[in-house]
Amino acid sequence: MADETKHRILGIDPGTLVMGYAILDTNLNKSEVQAVSVIQMKKLSDHYAKLKYIYEKTNALIEQYQPDTLAIEAPFYGKNVQSMLKLGRAQGVVIAACLHAGMEVFEYSPRKIKQSITGNGNASKEQVAAMLARMYSLPDTSPYLDATDSLAAAVCHFYQHKVSFGTTKATDWKTFIAQNEKRIIK
Repeated sequence: MADETKHRILGIDPGTLVMGYAILDTNLNKSEVQAVSVIQMKKLSDHYAKLKYIYEKTNALIEQYQPDTLAIEAPFYGKNVQSMLKLGRAQGVVIAACLHAGMEVFEYSPRKIKQSITGNGNASKEQVAAMLARMYSLPDTSPYLDATDSLAAAVCHFYQHKVSFGTTKATDWKTFIAQNEKRIIK
């Protein structure tokens, strides 16, 4: 996107069985959902085939939507080391594809994402999904919370990097207009 106030964020909730993705268009303080879905990998039994599939699907998303930023959920520390390793590999493949495409990459902890959406870092996935459904008028009947988790990562990034409207406050309309010319619709 050529306009520096507009960004297209690719949100990813990495996984090796189901990977959630979302596309969020932002402009100043506004955001609009373009896509929220999942990529299924349950039929693929080989871990390396899954990694290849993740890479190909991520490249396809980049080609189709042309995002400039990746917001990805960081792996959380769990008890199963093998699961963590597989999840980390999936995340690495997504990050590599996005870096190769020249995108900026931002990683957020699950707690940070939940905090930014619901105000509670310990919120459940269902609470996050319900809040996003209200915010963006989404159907809250999705069978996959991975999709809304990916949207939550994108929205978290949007909240963390909103465009500031100047460092000095205007004391009159003339100064405000001079500081915010790009916001004026002609």
